[in-house]
This record gives sequence, C-alpha cells and structure tokens, in this order.
Amino acid sequence: MDKVFRAKDKARKHITGDYTKQYELLRDYVLELEATNPDTTVKIDVCSEPNPDSPTRQFRRIYVCLGPLKKGFKTCLRDLLGFDGAFMKGPFPGQVLSAVGLDSNNGIYPLAYGIFESENTESWKWFLDNLGDDLDLGRNSNFTFIIEQIVPNVEHRYCIRHIHDNMRKRWRQTEYRDHLWRCASATTIPEFEHLMKEFSQYDKACEWLKQIPPKHWARSHFSGRAVSDVMISNMCEVFNGKIKKGRDKPVIGCLAFIREYLMKRICNVMKEMKKAKGPLTSTATDILAARKAVASQYIARWNGGDKYQVTGALQDQHVVDVRNKTCTCRKWELIGIPCRHAIATLNEMSKDPEAELDIYKWVHKVYFLETWKKAYYFKVDPIKGRSMWPKSECPTKLIPPPHRTQVGRPKKKRRQSEGERLSKKHKASQGDGVNAAQEGGSQKPTNDGVQKLSRKHISVTCSKCKNKGHNSRTCKGQGGNQSKK
Repeated sequence: MDKVFRAKDKARKHITGDYTKQYELLRDYVLELEATNPDTTVKIDVCSEPNPDSPTRQFRRIYVCLGPLKKGFKTCLRDLLGFDGAFMKGPFPGQVLSAVGLDSNNGIYPLAYGIFESENTESWKWFLDNLGDDLDLGRNSNFTFIIEQIVPNVEHRYCIRHIHDNMRKRWRQTEYRDHLWRCASATTIPEFEHLMKEFSQYDKACEWLKQIPPKHWARSHFSGRAVSDVMISNMCEVFNGKIKKGRDKPVIGCLAFIREYLMKRICNVMKEMKKAKGPLTSTATDILAARKAVASQYIARWNGGDKYQVTGALQDQHVVDVRNKTCTCRKWELIGIPCRHAIATLNEMSKDPEAELDIYKWVHKVYFLETWKKAYYFKVDPIKGRSMWPKSECPTKLIPPPHRTQVGRPKKKRRQSEGERLSKKHKASQGDGVNAAQEGGSQKPTNDGVQKLSRKHISVTCSKCKNKGHNSRTCKGQGGNQSKK
C-alpha cells in the first residue's frame, strides 16, 4: 500500500504540479495573467525578512482582481458586496478570501479573490484596502458591505445567520430563531418594534441583540441605495461551493481553477440571457408578475397630488408617493421593483389618459436586460501554457509558507455551523427517526448531530438457509434440508 500511495503522489504531481515548486513560478503566472487580461490587479505580499540580502522571500498572501470583472461589476449598478473565506485543503495552510456581489438577475458576481495565510483582521484589512483602490472607494462611498466586522466609510450589513450562530453559542437556545428572523425580515419600523417586544421574552439574548444597531441587520432600517434587501452572505457560500474542488490544488492550480470557473460562468450566463423575454431580467420578471397578481386585490385612492392611499384586506393600508417612487411598506424602496401597493396605484393611474402607462419605467434600471448584458460584455481571457509565460526579473525567489504536519488524516469536508447540524438533526428526528422506531430499530447520534439508524437488536436473515439469527458467513447448515437445496 505504501508503494501505491507513492505512485499516486507522483502521478498527482505530474498532473496538478508540485505544491512547493509552484510558489517559485507564481510571479511568472502573475505576469501572464496581467498581460492577457488588461487592467487586472494582482498583488503579492511576503513575510518580513530580517536579512535584506537573503535570496528568498516567504509567501504570505496574494490578491487578484481581474480587469474584466472589475469593469463588469461597475456596470451592474448595484454597489453591494459580501465577504467570506474558505479553507485550503492542501499541505500548506491558508484560506481563500473572496468578495462577491449580485448581478441584475440576483445571481452571484465574483469580483476579487485571493489566497491568504488566515482569516484575521490584518489579512482582511489588506484585502479591503486593495479592493478599495480598485473600486475607487472614498469616504463618501455608497457601497454596502455584508461582513461580520465593521469596515469604515461604507454601509454595513451583518449576516443574520452569523448573528444567530453567535447567540446560539452563548445561550444554547433554539426557540428564538424564528423570532430573530421575523425581526430581521420586517420592512417597517412599527412592525420591527412590535416584533422586538415579542422577542424581549428572551431577556439575555434580546439585551445582547440591542447592542447591535438595527441598521446593520434589520430590513426596516436598511437604506435603499444597494437596491437589494439581502441580509445573509449566501452569495459567498455559493461561490465557495463552486471552487471546492480547486482548494486542494497547489497555489497556481487553485488560482487557475477559480479563473477557469469565472470564464465558464460568463458563458453560462450568456446562455441564460438568450432565454430572457421582455425588457427585464428573468428574476425581475417573475417578481413583478407575482406582485401584479396580488395587486388586483387592492384599491387605490388619489389625494389630488402625488400620493395615493392603497387599501387591502386585513387592514393592509399604505401610502404610495409616485413622485419619489416610495411606499410606506418600503419594499419598493429596498429592491427597486414596484410593490403590490405601487402596482395598484399604477393601475389606478392608467385610467387617466395623461398618465404614463408603461410599468417598466417604474422599475430600477439595475433589473433591465440591457444592464445585465453590459455586466457580462467583458470576458475573462484564457492564458498560455507555462512554457510560454514571461519570466519575472525579481531577484528573490518565493518559497512556500511554513507548515507543520498535523496529526491524523487531513479533513476534506466543510465545517458545518451549529445551526446546520441542528437543522439536520431536526429533519432526521421528524423523518427517518420515526420510521426507524416503527421498524424496531434504535437511533444513535453521530458526531455531526445527524441521527443514524443502528442495526443493534435487529434480527438478520441468512442468505443461504433463509433462517434468522445469523448471516451467510457464520452459517453452519442450521437450515437442514433448506441448506442442501
């Protein structure tokens, strides 16, 4: 077996490359990437060297922002970014940090990525400083960041899932999960305050939550400048799942895997664009159609100016301002698509021959098909083979970061949060656990919290003699004539 493993290791190095030697070629790869994709930003940071005459420098981190993605993101018209990290799976420690936005179809739009020594304050600060230079973020920037820690000069949104996980670690309670999500999903301040009063039954958790300003995690306090009401960092989780197979490759192999995925994704989105019908993207069309279907149940009354009172069932009454394109439910303001109250108002305005009848003029231009096409007009160009890369003239040679072999077999699976484990445990207890109890089996929990059916106390049947109590391996002809047959 040792010989087989050595042969497999040699074959892997021949296909994917050597983990150590690829650091020496990293500067050449950067030159090739910048030459084939104009306006690309790639920065390499090394560890401090006490001896300036040393011929080697130890790799620390690398930041990559491809020029085509940078140009395409600026045409998306949606200044929203989420940040997250994922562990590398190779012999050298590190994490892949990424910045991911949303396109006009509410799909992910990866903007920047890199390989860093760890996910700490210093590495994130270096990453965000480089990203701010690429996006020209100033003190009065309109960007919105979805991140756990505060980044100055921009609007922040904390991921509500991380807030729940932190509360779960402190008080080991799950009952307040639904209350927390309802508070975060409320779009109006009165509704938010009412739900927070209900949440106050959890004294310690509520006091801890009040220390976080609602503008960071509640939709009722979000500004509409991001043209999105997202409050979780799912866009980053999706991106991390797509590059999962590349995180166990050497440093250049990992970076190349991400770049090739971005090339492929642009092609896939272009195919989806051809299927879109109408002036809006497919997702915006579906949202608008669903709201149109409900708007027929509302009655709008004009005040003689720019405002309408819209009334529905169950005391659902709001005020729509057609000049400022706002509604007191704030759903139109948050995502840029007319809400049911605004559509009912437009239906009432359509009775006036002097009013504008085109409903698409009331939708934010971020959702138009032309905006979607402009974002993916810029393509990520392929690069040549390693033998044709330009040679770096840097006098020092890059060496890999320090590594200490960990005890045991390297872990490949993603670390699940406590909320995910509890969710799987709940589903298992509601589904498979009931069936197991009916069949006479018992349940035992595994390390990840999922209930697994145990074979204990279950009588087995021999495949030879068809008798119960033993299997074919231990069968000694207990079946008599049946075993001879």
